[in-house]
Amino acid sequence: MANHKSALKRVRQTAKRTERNRFYKTRIKNITRAIHEAVEAGDKEKAMEAFKVANKKFHSFVSKGILKKNTAARKVSRLNKLVKSLSEAA
Repeated sequence: MANHKSALKRVRQTAKRTERNRFYKTRIKNITRAIHEAVEAGDKEKAMEAFKVANKKFHSFVSKGILKKNTAARKVSRLNKLVKSLSEAA
């Protein structure tokens, strides 16, 4: 266990950041899962709605400093490609 006052503060900070990161990581996974499920089901409407939510959320995560700009752009691009493939298949 930590012996110094500063080390105790670091333990508290780490716990807080870990909890916050776990929350956002889970949100990102759930958002992308919604799109994947809609695409697998072949539901274009639902996939488009889920993509709009994903696009908005990922860019808000960038402004909060959760994701880097290029990471969000890459994820959105791949999800968009997935949704577009659904419309091309029909």
